[in-house]
Amino acid sequence: QVQLVESGGGLVQAGGSLRLSCAASGRTFSSYAMGWFRQAPGTERDFLSGISGNGGITRYADSVKGRFTVSRDNAKNLVYLQMNSLKPEDTAVYYCAADARAGSPSRLAAPYDYWGQGIQVTVSS
Repeated sequence: QVQLVESGGGLVQAGGSLRLSCAASGRTFSSYAMGWFRQAPGTERDFLSGISGNGGITRYADSVKGRFTVSRDNAKNLVYLQMNSLKPEDTAVYYCAADARAGSPSRLAAPYDYWGQGIQVTVSS
């Protein structure tokens, strides 16, 4: 069982930056691919970014490529999402997720075994 807890969300003006963190429990964190997703009201949960267990593979949705950067610190059981040049349309609840089987991070939500509770990010115009 893995527990995930997001932090670092909040309110920011358009053009600003936030860094989300996701703290994971468990001793095998480095074997999990990690993903970041978001969900705005009335929409589906969308893939944003993912990173393999050793950090060697990263993936991004087109909507955030060049603005968001995913990274991880396996010694601290943390994964990060650095978000720059934020736009009002980035407003959503952001989730981190862990896939116990993977090397390569999936763009789909279904393969992820564990999810955080989500954290609100609001970008004002």
